[in-house]
Order: sequence, then C-alpha cells, then structure tokens
Amino acid sequence: MTWLIADIGGTNTRCAIARAGGVVDAVDTFRNRDFPALDRLLAAYLGALPPADRPDQAVIAVAAPIRGDEIRMVNINWAFSVTALARTLSLQRVIPLNDFAAQAHALPVLAPADLHKVGSGEPVALAPKVVVGPGTGLGTAGLVHLDGKWHAITGEGGHVTMAPSNEREAHLVALGRERFGHCSAERLVSGAGLAFIHEVVSGGRKLTPKEIGAAVQAQDEAALESLDIFFELLATVASNLALTFAAFGGVYIGGGITPRYVEQFDASGFRTRFEDKGRYRAFLADIPTWLITADQPALRGLAAYAESCPPA
Repeated sequence: MTWLIADIGGTNTRCAIARAGGVVDAVDTFRNRDFPALDRLLAAYLGALPPADRPDQAVIAVAAPIRGDEIRMVNINWAFSVTALARTLSLQRVIPLNDFAAQAHALPVLAPADLHKVGSGEPVALAPKVVVGPGTGLGTAGLVHLDGKWHAITGEGGHVTMAPSNEREAHLVALGRERFGHCSAERLVSGAGLAFIHEVVSGGRKLTPKEIGAAVQAQDEAALESLDIFFELLATVASNLALTFAAFGGVYIGGGITPRYVEQFDASGFRTRFEDKGRYRAFLADIPTWLITADQPALRGLAAYAESCPPA
C-alpha cells in the first residue's frame, strides 16, 4: 500500500509517497504562492506521478488547528474541506494532522545521525518527548507512549503569551504588544520574529530573514545579537514545554530556521536559558535537548503514522 504524504507549511509544501516500512520517496517541494489553493498543488504533484505509483489514500500535515472537516490555515490564506479534498483528488480518504503532530511522530524513527545534541541529560526510554520549531510560524507538540504506541499531543503552543526573562526581552515584548496587540511566542520566535528582533536591535533596519542570514555569515554584530536573543527566547518556550510534559524523553528543536545555524546555536545561550528555571534547574538539567538536522522529518513522521493506520 502507498500513501500520498504532504507537509503543508505557510510558505512551502513538501509532497512524497510513503511505502511499506516507512519508506519515503518521490519527494518534491512546491512554493505555495504558485498555486491558488491546496487541491491544485496536490493535483499537480499527483498528476506528475506514473500511474502505477498513484496512491489512493493520503495523510497530510497542515500548519493549522485541526478541529473537524473544515481547515483554515493561519499563515497563508488557504481553507479547505478534508472530504472535498479527497473527492477532488479521487482519494479514498485524506487524514489531516497538525504539522507538528507529524514532527512528533518522526521522533522515535530519527537516527543519531539525524540529531545534534546540545547540553547535558540522557533520554529516559518511553518517557514523554517534546518538539518545538520556528519557521514561518512556531509549532509545538508532545509525544507520549500509551498502550504500546506513541501518541502525539498537539495544540497551538506557539500562540501562548511570550514571557520575557530580562529587561531587554521585556522591551521587545512591550514593542511587540504595541505592534501586534498580543505578543505571542510566535511573534518573536519565527522567521518574522527574527526580523522583528533585528529591526529593534539594529535601531530600525528592516531585513528579511534571508538577509539576516547573510548578515550572520558576514559576522554582522546586530545580526549575531539578534540570533542569540532569538535562541534564548526559543529556549524559554522549549523549557516551558519540557516542564509541562515532564519531557524526560527529550526536547527536539525542529523547524526551518535553527538547523541553518548549528554553530551559532551551539555558541548561544540556548542551553543556559533552557535550564534557568530557579528551583527546577536540576530537573531541566536532566532533560536532553537536540537539534533535528534530518532532511524532511515531517515526511518521515507522516510515513510512520501512515504505517500504523488501520485499513480504510
């Protein structure tokens, strides 16, 4: 049996075929802005497949809350019905997951070569795990083991109120409230958030995340400072999740931004901030943190999830 799997983000969509044993192949990436709607994008991918490879079922990861048949995405103006999507694409069924549920389902199948460890702590077998990742937005999920099977616990953790840990961050959060009304974690810990931090740090210079990346490589002082603030804010979010889930299985950092800056991430204050929880410092020191360096982890998570699905 083969499945269409798709990781549908706010900027790009990655499609593939999942085969028995969790094998992922025929991977292709599309820019969302090139298509008026999701069904057109997925139809383009399916239409390019050899007829023998065309799947009859799909499991898709969507950067949006999953609350029934109607799904409305947050960081792109797309909305769709799951049943209508299946009908349009001539699929028996389409199973939607939150995008970070897919990331969470990848955690048990990632190999040591897919991860870069930061700091101390060793994982406890079958203990809860957490994944958090900044990209176009900020995704979060937990993974718990019950009755011999891993289950993803998803929500909209990226939209919790951002808590500052020092005066510099308090200033950032105050400016975020002025601009956005509510300064969520995603307002600062995302691609747009990095740009906002840099704008404040540089005294008003507006750069795109890509331009900030080039400035980091050029050792620009404002860009490097902005990235370090970004990683410390990410650590605040990650450690809050670690406490909430008692995530002794580990905390995993995914998303499209952090893996581009492994050297800077290692040198940043991430792990120090992660453990900086007063009386719970020792608790957090025992929880390992990893940066996910694997290509397409969400697709691997979707393939693992499809493998465990009962027949239609």
